[in-house]
Amino acid sequence: MGVASPGVDAMDVRWVAAEGLEDHQVKDLKSLLEREDGFAWVDIPSCDAEATQVLSEVFGFHPLAVRACAERNHIPRVHAYADHVMVVLNAPEPGAAGHVHLLELDQFIGHRYLVTVHGPLGAGVPLDAALRDTRLVLERLQAGRARPSSPLELSYAIVSALARDMAEVVRALAGTIAALERRILDQEHKDPERILHELFQVRHELLTVRTMAGQSREIYGRMGAVARFVPAEGRPFIEDLMDQFARVRSLCEDEQQFLQGVVEFYQTKLTTRINVAMERLALIAALVLPVTAVSGIYGMNLIVNQQTQPKAIALVLALMLGVVLAMLAWAKRHHWW
Repeated sequence: MGVASPGVDAMDVRWVAAEGLEDHQVKDLKSLLEREDGFAWVDIPSCDAEATQVLSEVFGFHPLAVRACAERNHIPRVHAYADHVMVVLNAPEPGAAGHVHLLELDQFIGHRYLVTVHGPLGAGVPLDAALRDTRLVLERLQAGRARPSSPLELSYAIVSALARDMAEVVRALAGTIAALERRILDQEHKDPERILHELFQVRHELLTVRTMAGQSREIYGRMGAVARFVPAEGRPFIEDLMDQFARVRSLCEDEQQFLQGVVEFYQTKLTTRINVAMERLALIAALVLPVTAVSGIYGMNLIVNQQTQPKAIALVLALMLGVVLAMLAWAKRHHWW
């Protein structure tokens, strides 16, 4: 049975069965949880007062778990209870000036239900970004391209989409690094501080995604250890998610190493430019030094003294020019210039 498109602020209640999806109201939840021909999927865009009441009274979740859904959680976590497990994950959403927003996804995975709660959003983050993965899975379910047989399998589909989004962020950053490398190789930059800022900004984004992927892998490693909750048929899902997050972390590490090479190359390039400039300044100082010495000794006498002949002035100037030319020839012979 088809369902309507998800609302922006409404709580979406669906029954997932072999025959397809059924769209329901919040008031139907208690009766849905008594059925055995499928499982319920409740998607909550924001944990408002109504959502808190449903989580507490209908599902009977622990008060600390419900409070965690209403608060921002910067670190993923997993908690196993008697009949369900709670998983908190974060996904990256690139923002302005290199800032990476955290898109929090809280999950309650039971035997006959999956509850997904989208955590509080940072300033300027659209709700569509937070709902991206659940909507993608919903579209697959509506089109019949996916038929999850358990809440864990549905959770696997959603988290797989989240891991793919992480990988796409890394691929986008890889393209940014490649563009920066071309700029560094092909151009002479008059604003090195801006280039360095962009390089370190990308490194910060990579580090953020790498941290998220590593923490998520650890979460599913711990979840896989909960033998009493994860059945044998569900372990391949957990192991695959661990592999997906490990791959994202590996991609981040590879790009970080490449970026470090680009940074070191650019810093070496800047150091070389500074050294060349210092050599030129030193050469200019060396050329001016004998001129200053000669003019300091004879300058006042030659110019101020009325008895000074033009030939004497010409001789001193020729001497200065000869010294400068001789020093230039010596510097060129020693490859200073």
